[in-house]
Amino acid sequence: MEECSKRVSPFVLICSLIIHTTIAANDTIKLSQSIRDGETVVSSGGMFELGFFSPQNSSNRYVGIWYKAIPVQTVVWVANREAPLTNKTGVLTVTEPGILSLLSDANGLIWSTNRSRSVQNPIARLLDSGNLVVKDADHDDYLWQSFDYPCDTFLPGMSLGWNYTSGVESYISSWRSESDPAPGRYTAHLDPTGYPQMLIKEGDAIKNRMGPWNGVRLSGAPDISNDPMYILSLVRTNDVVKYKEDTRDQSAISRSVVTIDGDSGRWIWNSQEQIWTVYRRTVTDPCDAYNSCGPNGYCDGNSPFCRCLDRFEPRDKQSWDREEWLGGCVRRADLNCSDDVFLNYSGIKLPDSTNSTIRDDNITLQECEAQCKRSCSCTAYTRLDIKEEGRGCLFYHGELVDIRILLTGGQDLYIRLASSEYAVFTGQVSDQNGKKRAIIIASLASVTGVILVCLSIFWIITRKRNKEAIVTQEAAGPSGADHVKEGELPFFSFSTILKATDHFPSKNKLGEGGFGPVYKGKLEDGQEIAVKRLAKTSSQGVDELKNEVMLIAKLQHRNLVRTLGFCAEGEENMLIYEYMPNHSLDLILFDQTKSMSLDWRKRFHIINGIAKGLLYLHQDSRLRIIHRDLKASNILLDADMNPKISDFGLARSFGGNETEAQTRRVVGTYGYMAPEYATDGLFSVKSDVFSFGVLMLEIVSGKKNRGFFVKDDNLNLLGHAWRHYRQGESIKLVDPALGEAFDAAQVVRSINVGLLCVQNCVEDRPNMSAVIFMLGNEVALPQAKQPGFFTEKDVFADRSFSSSNAANSQNQITITMPEGR
Repeated sequence: MEECSKRVSPFVLICSLIIHTTIAANDTIKLSQSIRDGETVVSSGGMFELGFFSPQNSSNRYVGIWYKAIPVQTVVWVANREAPLTNKTGVLTVTEPGILSLLSDANGLIWSTNRSRSVQNPIARLLDSGNLVVKDADHDDYLWQSFDYPCDTFLPGMSLGWNYTSGVESYISSWRSESDPAPGRYTAHLDPTGYPQMLIKEGDAIKNRMGPWNGVRLSGAPDISNDPMYILSLVRTNDVVKYKEDTRDQSAISRSVVTIDGDSGRWIWNSQEQIWTVYRRTVTDPCDAYNSCGPNGYCDGNSPFCRCLDRFEPRDKQSWDREEWLGGCVRRADLNCSDDVFLNYSGIKLPDSTNSTIRDDNITLQECEAQCKRSCSCTAYTRLDIKEEGRGCLFYHGELVDIRILLTGGQDLYIRLASSEYAVFTGQVSDQNGKKRAIIIASLASVTGVILVCLSIFWIITRKRNKEAIVTQEAAGPSGADHVKEGELPFFSFSTILKATDHFPSKNKLGEGGFGPVYKGKLEDGQEIAVKRLAKTSSQGVDELKNEVMLIAKLQHRNLVRTLGFCAEGEENMLIYEYMPNHSLDLILFDQTKSMSLDWRKRFHIINGIAKGLLYLHQDSRLRIIHRDLKASNILLDADMNPKISDFGLARSFGGNETEAQTRRVVGTYGYMAPEYATDGLFSVKSDVFSFGVLMLEIVSGKKNRGFFVKDDNLNLLGHAWRHYRQGESIKLVDPALGEAFDAAQVVRSINVGLLCVQNCVEDRPNMSAVIFMLGNEVALPQAKQPGFFTEKDVFADRSFSSSNAANSQNQITITMPEGR
């Protein structure tokens, strides 16, 4: 990226080596000063250091910048990454007319900066941001800066993108290996084609895409606009297009990295544990892989991952059924350009914007639709800037690629459809041929009588049912939900829910899951409710809603969320729950600030409450229920922080002595699925036990199993817990937010029980009654074996570890914990 091939006259090289001073002062290398191998320059605030170094397992020497303020050497920039020195004769010096050069006694020029102009008194200075700049000593106008030529690290204050005037692109490129900082296979670019979006590439192929800029953030990234760590911005002019991330908390040490294996994300320095910890990963699940569902398909976090957009169908049905999705989807009805309509999809990562155009002025959504409609190639549109109401529109042309469902921060996209796709729902049939219209009208007239008769019958039946429902609700009290007739839930009309939620405004939106958005509302009697509304792009649907309605009416327990009723009118399908003031567990547990409110007493209370709710589902309810999607986001917390298990759309009930089943359609969330379920579709109460074990370890550690990262190993949370357990250091797994205010024995016991729940073999996992007993009593616990879905980097070569005492220890108590053979 630097102009390394620029020639410097032999006279200049010789003179610079002869007249250099031995060491630059403080943070600056002045004209004809230099630093030799073994000498360094330190930024004024002591944050960064510049000098010579060798990567691990290498004797080559490089000029680099690393953190001075932390003990673990972490290199953030390398000058001569493609031209290593083979000895320690290197000299870094500043020469006229403003060039920073790396010289070798034997080989002359190794590396140098470029320059746009000449100055009389050039210096090189290392700033406390980590930026190495070449400038005039008396002015701050940079001749050159290392921030324009990043390596594998994106530092706060750095920008990625293009300077069209100089022709320089600033982008991230991974190291080739741990011992070679030369550019590797993976790169991160701000792609300005169409509209700016961030891409992670492997060679020339797109690996991941973080979506186009939407005025607040990259649309495919999590909503971090209010995160104290970030200040995000995009500059787009005729001369430059640059994306920038700054930090609000200047005391936080953070960096974004593209690793040698293509992983990317932001890490922060944990000064308490003296390690780098992952703050946010770019890739969190298979849906982050670029275009995994093909054109006009979309991906969500549940299996099967891919589905067609509404009013689209698989291009190749047989391939789709084999879960080969790259062929994507096609429209059920072709566009005709003149009278097409638009359907709103919400909560999504916007498609690849390569084939897009923009209109960057004050314009309403209605005007955006009209402009898109006038262009037959325009297939979708969205708002360009979600921060400024009415500012600009982004228009898509051709097929829509790389769409996914986002749990938070998703956007609205208006997709073009043939008017015939809407006729069923709007009663409008567009046809320019008068004869065809006459035939249609005549046909409609011929069936009108039949329809009226059917409607009359339906109205009589509905009126009768509504009267019965009213009587049932009146008998049950104001909410109509405490004493519902067995096997039934109250029906709420759509108009009632509209009024209760004030027509679903964004300010009332509590969150979004696989089913769709959840809104807060208040009934006329003052009762606060939460309304889960099926989204058009939802991976779940009417079948899941019916499943939940049928199951939840028969379930009553203090640790299960109480469902007040349902609504099913036209395309609207909703479930009405009691309102939970503290929302879901994941929003508190995985938030660095909010998690401080979860002391150990509350966490242990939550663990026990979830366990009791599961025990009721598995053993004490009228039906044996397998939840199949137990995770932190499906645990709701009431005003007293009591946990309530929610979302029974994927649950299955067993009857009689039935204990296990198999399915071809594996549903749930990766990271929580038991191995036998994810691989073979086998599920049982022990599948939920596995999910509970993962959740339990997350509550103790404050870390997600998926996306968990520790420097220098490839362990997930289960593997990390297992390593500490084997080394007798389980206490190290505890969330730093707890400090030292916890019951150490109770924590260690909880980790042990959590690991027993995530055993690879079904037979090795306890049932929930055993879990509750072990958590509440100081009895000898079985030793855990290696957990299922344990990822590692050959950390434990010794496979002789035995749990032979497990069965024996169980003889001391009255529960059975079979030892796997």
